[in-house]
Amino acid sequence: MLELRPTCENCNKALPPDSLEASICTYECTFCADCVDSVLHNVCPNCGGGFMSRPIRPKNNWRGDNFLGHDPASTRVKYRSIDVAAHAMFSASLKTIPPAQR
Repeated sequence: MLELRPTCENCNKALPPDSLEASICTYECTFCADCVDSVLHNVCPNCGGGFMSRPIRPKNNWRGDNFLGHDPASTRVKYRSIDVAAHAMFSASLKTIPPAQR
């Protein structure tokens, strides 16, 4: 089950569970859309993969306790600002390769 981390790991911007700005990689590294586009260039600094929009967990119990009230979002912040120069070197060759081919 997704953690739904509460903030961007780079800029610490709040990303509540219903945020349309939250992006995650396959390991759930969580960043805001601005950081994914302007800082990371769609290259995860931790795994080198790409990002997708984070799904929004339903607020209401429509069926079988599969909702935010039963499975709340994480409150644990993972803030670790990106070293922009180091990431630029890391992502230089990866950002030209589509995420599905990395």
